Amino acid sequence: MIRIAMLSKWHVHAPGYARAIQQSGDAAITCVWDEDAKRGAAWAQELAVDFEPDLQTLLSRSDVDAVVVDTPTSDHARVMLAAAAAGKHIFTEKAMAPTLAECKQISAAIAQNGVKFCISYPQLTGSLAQYAKQAIDNGLLGRIHYFRMRTAHAGALMGWLPDYWYDVEKAGGGAMMDLGCHPMYMAAYLLGKPRRIASVFNTTCCPPPADDNAVSVVEFESKAIAVLETSFVSPWSADCFELLGTEGALVSTGKEVRIRSRKFGTEGWVIPDKLPDPQPMAIRLWLDGILKGTPIPFGTQQGEALTELLENAYKSHREQRIVTVE
Repeated sequence: MIRIAMLSKWHVHAPGYARAIQQSGDAAITCVWDEDAKRGAAWAQELAVDFEPDLQTLLSRSDVDAVVVDTPTSDHARVMLAAAAAGKHIFTEKAMAPTLAECKQISAAIAQNGVKFCISYPQLTGSLAQYAKQAIDNGLLGRIHYFRMRTAHAGALMGWLPDYWYDVEKAGGGAMMDLGCHPMYMAAYLLGKPRRIASVFNTTCCPPPADDNAVSVVEFESKAIAVLETSFVSPWSADCFELLGTEGALVSTGKEVRIRSRKFGTEGWVIPDKLPDPQPMAIRLWLDGILKGTPIPFGTQQGEALTELLENAYKSHREQRIVTVE
């Protein structure tokens, strides 16, 4: 049984992670810490566990083997460095940290202390991501030259995101730092290392300077170009996925997936008979990595890759120029 401390309820996904742990059968929540003591105490009472107001005291408890980090993004580095130093396994909400320099500090601490790490990349566990990667690896699409992905909702427009979500000092950014993580990490997974980034971010209804409607165009070392879109103000967005290559194309809107390839020997689009089965949730993969030593696919390298994209995307927006990734 893995004994887990929940570190903050700041992120809206925190209750979902708590439920996953409670339903896992091989992990249990033993205590809660939160930078907001009132919120943390209430959550601990709801979970019927201890609330510990001091982070270091919590990390020294013998009934804590691992932690789930849902603090403000700006606090990720401080909290994860402390957890790693205490020998606690770490599961974190994305993004890993606002800057690549912080991510590298976290990665070094995790390696030095031999703890298991996983970041939540839910769309990479889905059937579409796995099918797209297989199509690339099997040569069905040829050389990839274009990728487009849009992930959007109307949380700011409809008012169902918490007010603190737009505090960029804590969140690290707006829509692109939050919902935009999904197209960003998907692009890194499928296309590799970025070379240049150009961004246009707008604030239309949420408190400035938080972006709520954003697009980044990324050139990768392979010369593939990715158009990565996100929004908090799109109630009827058709989340799109387009992957185009010299030998074929893969597109998805909603739940429908279509592919065409010269390698099929037939013209026209094909709907796959069967997509790969989804992988377990990232938090399940993390628990299995701790208990069974199985690989955790979303580790520090993947965490760094996302932040590298995000940091340079925001740099492009601030400086109003194309940024070369160093």
